[in-house]
Amino acid sequence: MRLRSARVATFAAALAAALVAATVVAAPPASAATAAFVRVTSWGSGYEAKFTVKNDSSASISSWNVQFDLPAGSTVGAFWDALLTTSGQHVTAVNQSWNGTLAPGASTTFGFNVNGNGDPTNCTVNGGPCTGGGGNPGAPATPGGLRVTGTTNTSVSLAWNAVSGTVTGYRVYEGTSVKATVTGTSATVSGLAACSAHSYTVTAYNANGESAKSAAVSASTTGCTGGGGAMAAAPYLYPGWGDPPAPSTVMGATGIKWFTIAFVLSGGGCTPAWDGNGPLTGGPHASTIAAIRAAGGDVIPSFGGWSGNKLGPNCSSASALAGAYQQVINAYGLKAIDIDIENSDEFENEVVQDRILGALKIVKQNNPGIKTIVTFGTTTSGPSWWGTRLINQAAALGANIDTFTIMPFDFGGGANMYQNTVNAAEGLKNALKTAFGWSDATAYARMGISGMNGLSDQQELTSPATWTQIRDWAKARGLSRFTFWSVNRDRACPGGGVVSNCSGIAQNTWEFTSITARY
Repeated sequence: MRLRSARVATFAAALAAALVAATVVAAPPASAATAAFVRVTSWGSGYEAKFTVKNDSSASISSWNVQFDLPAGSTVGAFWDALLTTSGQHVTAVNQSWNGTLAPGASTTFGFNVNGNGDPTNCTVNGGPCTGGGGNPGAPATPGGLRVTGTTNTSVSLAWNAVSGTVTGYRVYEGTSVKATVTGTSATVSGLAACSAHSYTVTAYNANGESAKSAAVSASTTGCTGGGGAMAAAPYLYPGWGDPPAPSTVMGATGIKWFTIAFVLSGGGCTPAWDGNGPLTGGPHASTIAAIRAAGGDVIPSFGGWSGNKLGPNCSSASALAGAYQQVINAYGLKAIDIDIENSDEFENEVVQDRILGALKIVKQNNPGIKTIVTFGTTTSGPSWWGTRLINQAAALGANIDTFTIMPFDFGGGANMYQNTVNAAEGLKNALKTAFGWSDATAYARMGISGMNGLSDQQELTSPATWTQIRDWAKARGLSRFTFWSVNRDRACPGGGVVSNCSGIAQNTWEFTSITARY
C-alpha cells in the first residue's frame, strides 16, 4: 500500500509539474515593443510629452505603431519624430522612415504637444498593451518602407518591404477601405480620377490576424491640366489699400478673369472680417467681388498676410478655424481659398501651422471640389525650415492641399530675379517630392509662384521682361498658380520707390496683369 501510495504521489507531483510547465509555455509572450509615456513640461493650458518606444523582444522590429485616446477637451498640437493622425479623440502615431527599425533592446522617442491637461489612455503599441504582454503575437509585424513607385492618369503603384515570418498576404488601404489584396510586396491601385490626391497604408496578415497599418504615403495621379485654367492667373487686388482700381477697367484692358482678394483677418476672436474690421458682406470688398462677377470673373479670398490680427492664432482649434473659413465660403459660394501664412504668429509657429493645416483638411472634407492654396515665403534655394515643416506636416496630416505657392521676393534675391525665382521653385518641387513621393510632373502641378511686380520691399527688381520669363518657365511646367502682389501697384512711377499704388519703375499701366492673364 505504501509503494502504491508513493507511486501515486510521484505521479501526482509529475502531473503537477507538467501542468505548470504547460501553463508557462501557453502564456502569451510579451509584446514585441513597449511604449512609456512621460510629460516633459506643463503650462496652464497644455503640456509637452513624449513616448519612449522600446523593443523588448529578441528579434529586430521594422516598424512601430502607437495608439491612444485623449479625454474630451484635450487635443494634439505640434508633434515630431513620428507621423500623428487623429480621429476624434483617438490618436495614431507611426514611425518615421529613420526610426522604425529597432534592434533587440533598442529604443526611440517621439514627442508632441497637447492642448488641454488630459493624459493618454487605452495605449497600445503594435496592437499590444504599451506596458508589454498580450496583443496578438501570431499576427505579422507591420510592413515598413511603403513608397510610391509610379503614377498614371488613373493609377498609383506602390511597393513596400517584405515582413519576415509567416505572411499570407498584404492589404493596401485608403483610409478604412481595402484597395488591393496581394501576396507580394507591390500593388497598383487603378480606376482613379486624373489629377486626384490619395493617401495609402499597408498591412500584413496571416491566419492569426492582421498587423497594424504602416506609415502612410501620399500620391497624386497625373493628368493635371497645365496652368489650372483661368483660376491659375489670379493677381492680388486689395480693395482697402493703395488707390484700388475699378476691377472692370483692369479686366477690360488685360483679359484677366480672376483676382485674389486681400485680406480676411480676425474681427475679434475667431470671427472673420475683411481687414479685421469690415463686414463680410455689404462693404467695399463685397462690392468689389460683385463687380468682378458682374464682368464675368471670379475671386479667391486670401486669409492672413504679413500684418494684422489673424484667424490662425485666434481660433482655438482646427475645427473652429475651419468654421471661420466656412463662413466666408458660404458668404460668397467660393471655388477656392488662399491661406497667406506669414510672420512669426502663423508661419513660424508650429501649433498655428498645424491648426491651419487641420482646418484646411476639414474644409476639403466639407466642400467637395473646392481648391485650397497655401502661400508662404521662401529662400533663394527653396522653402526654409519653416516652409519645409509646413509641407511635411501637410503630408503627415493628410491635409490634401491643392497648391503650395511660394513668394520669391524679399529674400535677398539680388539682381537676377528670374534665376533666383526658378531656383526657389525647383527647391519647392524637391521638397514636395520628398514629402509626398510625387513625380516631377505631379509636383509642378501642385505648385504656384506669387511674385512682386516692380520693386520689392528689399528693392529687388522684377521688370515686365523678367516677369514674362518667369511666366513662360512656369507655364512650360504646368504650375497651378501664377500670381503677383499686386494689381494696385501695377502702374508706373519711375523712381517712386516701394509704394502702395505703383510699382516704382517705368512700365505700361496694368502691364504685369496683362502678362499674367496670358498664363
